[in-house]
Amino acid sequence: MVLSRRERLVSITAAAAVVLLALDRFALEPFFQQRDQLQSRIDKARTQLARCQTVISRSRQATGEWRDRVSAGLRSDPADAESQILHALRRWAEEARLNLSLLKPDRLPQKGRLGIIAFQASGTGRLDGVRRLLWQVQTSSLPLRVTEVQITSRKDGSDDLTFQLRLSTLYVPPERPAGSSSNSSRPAQHGGS
Repeated sequence: MVLSRRERLVSITAAAAVVLLALDRFALEPFFQQRDQLQSRIDKARTQLARCQTVISRSRQATGEWRDRVSAGLRSDPADAESQILHALRRWAEEARLNLSLLKPDRLPQKGRLGIIAFQASGTGRLDGVRRLLWQVQTSSLPLRVTEVQITSRKDGSDDLTFQLRLSTLYVPPERPAGSSSNSSRPAQHGGS
């Protein structure tokens, strides 16, 4: 069968359309789908990388702040931490011309990696002295936090005040070795006679 020129042109065009359709269906469409999937994975990886870099940056910053706190006065011995704060509070009260009637530490049960010591301070003095004491506490490099303040006037209309402060400090208790317990100090018993 001999095809006319027009029939040949139509059959070549139809064959080319079928080839292009097959090429689109089996080559281009999967390629573009895979490219879109890869682009999505790249975007997710970039987002995750940015989050990880933020975490690393914050970790470095926190490590630096932690070193500063430790060097400024964060102690590992609770007695040292207690003594450090008691001496500082007495010195600051004296500088502020306040009379301390009570300065009592209280070690709280340890809940995490840090220990907490609470302090209760009471005394009398003028408003300017209480202000100076609070300023010293707040601007100190010691790990010290005011948790409660109560100020009352001893006489109405006068600058003779009674104050109560509740403060807390942190300390880093020494870590115990992994296998240590209260029974590990006993000598081992050997069987036999």
